Amino acid sequence: MKYCSNCAAELHIAIPEGDNLPRHICRQCDTIHYQNPKIIAGCLPVYQDKVLLCRRAIEPRLGFWTLPAGFMENNESTQQAALRETREEANAEVRLLSLYTMTSIIHVNQVQLIYLAEMDKPEFSTSNESLEVELFAEDEIPWEELAFHTIRNALQYYFEDRKTGTFPLRQIELQGTRYNRP
Repeated sequence: MKYCSNCAAELHIAIPEGDNLPRHICRQCDTIHYQNPKIIAGCLPVYQDKVLLCRRAIEPRLGFWTLPAGFMENNESTQQAALRETREEANAEVRLLSLYTMTSIIHVNQVQLIYLAEMDKPEFSTSNESLEVELFAEDEIPWEELAFHTIRNALQYYFEDRKTGTFPLRQIELQGTRYNRP
């Protein structure tokens, strides 16, 4: 960030009075520009004994498989964002059951919220964000082609928890791995 969005003056980085972190501060109007983590919301859609995955048609990780998820927009709840992203990426309608994974992705300043969701019908299709959309049984998951560690974690937890029928909220911190690596 170089210029103030309020007055267009140049910014400098300093610790404001009463704060403890460096911030972008306007030299002219003294506006403090806070930069906070972005929220990603999505679903782990389940139909019978299978989960719905999308093969990414966009970067990052073009061609790799993921759960339908994306950045939350202003004026929507995390639940609304998860449902919207599932419609946008998979053209699927789901029922949210519960928040399932909450991952702090510290090295890229993001928080990912994945909701466990059910599909009443196996109706889905590709979109401009997905090359393929497919239901996978546990033994069919393309583990080596998953886009992100967060997706691998959510799927592993889901298949583990499915054995007991209990799906607790999982809170995870990722410190430094940008993409999924087997």
